[in-house]
Amino acid sequence: MSIPNRFSSEIDPFVSSGTYPTREGNQVQLLIDGEPAFWRVCEAIESAKHSVWATITFMWAAFRMPDGRGTALEVLDRAAKRGVDVRLIFWRPDETTSHHFKNAFWGSREQFALLEQSQPKVSIRWDCAAKGYCQHQKTWLIDAGFDGQTAFLGGLNLNPNSMVKPGHHGEGQNHDVYIELVGSAVADVQHNFVQRWNESSEREIKDGSWGHLANTNLEFPQQLPAARGNTIVQIQRTMHSRRYFDNHAPVGSKPFPIIEGEHTNFVQYCSAINFAKRSIYIENQALEVVEVIKALHQALARGVEVVVLLPVKPDVLVSPTEAQQAMLEARAALVGFENFTLAGIAGLSTDGLRKPVWVHSKLMLIDDTWATIGSANLHRWSMFGNSELNAAIFSPETVRGFRVALLEEHLGLDTSLLSDIQALHLFGKIARDNLNRFLSGGHAWQGLAIELDALTYASKNPKGW
Repeated sequence: MSIPNRFSSEIDPFVSSGTYPTREGNQVQLLIDGEPAFWRVCEAIESAKHSVWATITFMWAAFRMPDGRGTALEVLDRAAKRGVDVRLIFWRPDETTSHHFKNAFWGSREQFALLEQSQPKVSIRWDCAAKGYCQHQKTWLIDAGFDGQTAFLGGLNLNPNSMVKPGHHGEGQNHDVYIELVGSAVADVQHNFVQRWNESSEREIKDGSWGHLANTNLEFPQQLPAARGNTIVQIQRTMHSRRYFDNHAPVGSKPFPIIEGEHTNFVQYCSAINFAKRSIYIENQALEVVEVIKALHQALARGVEVVVLLPVKPDVLVSPTEAQQAMLEARAALVGFENFTLAGIAGLSTDGLRKPVWVHSKLMLIDDTWATIGSANLHRWSMFGNSELNAAIFSPETVRGFRVALLEEHLGLDTSLLSDIQALHLFGKIARDNLNRFLSGGHAWQGLAIELDALTYASKNPKGW
């Protein structure tokens, strides 16, 4: 397809190596941080007429939705009890991952006892990933296949650390995002859910499902939703090989050999960075993929302004492997460019001191025109082994709005009158100024952003924390 406006280069910012084509006729809204995102998800659940389907990685049974709505299961159960088809796919860790992830609703004896006690009308299938990996998609589908169908996707988990008001981050809390999607691309989010539901790994074992619809499969979507806007969207995934086998074609497209796996998230990150002409803004939990780091190096050498937002306090690699050491060296080489900023964010606690915020969002903005947002982290698990789902988005108006909204939270400033290059350059200046204040014992900053040391990031604990 021909990409309009500034995307007329010989390098196409979308990819052709995955299951789903580009779709016109979409509208995308950015939901920043947990409280507004979950408030909107709850509103959609409460207005659903036909179905609510979700893929969930982590859920604390005691996690509570906003405004006194109760737990997530209680919100979903109320919808099911009024006749809505509620289906949930939960990740079940295997023996190599279970000790790392205690808060997955994986179908333990205690969790089944909770279900037996409360008797929710929801239907559940549990799904393992390939050995050592994670079913990491976080999606919500409202009224799939019917008028008004809506999808939500991003990085937010159902745990208390996610329940944050924008700009009010405290210690132990996460910064994260969802997008709300309406229009043609919702059919591909539905296709992904149906593919996973029908082939959920645990569906045929005794403790692998729950609920009256757990034994029924779903039909793949047959038509696209009506156009709802002018935004072009492509759904992209990471899928391990030999995890799913049904290559049923998406609406209006060709079958994809899903048995071979899918790595469009990785391909997309690399190709979009190679495409960038002006600016790259990344928020992620990690930056540990050498191929992506090398693509950033080439972009910086072309003069592209780059800002990467990561957690202030990463997991330190005490004894890095040879591959990890090569990654650390490649990332440290980015410091040589004046047009590069590595930053984190820190909020004010009740004692007036700055506390690091865990960046859990997974997004990239290119040239104020194109974006990818979803569940995929920039580490090798998300790029090559986990189950992940992102949406790639082309719309200058929409993506510019994302940039303005995100920077308003992190900088405490309106950058709507600035170009993307000017805004990211300002981001770097404010982050460096805030670092100098912090190292001098000051906690009165401009916004939340603080510069990080890319030379030592993840090789030792940062100064002052």
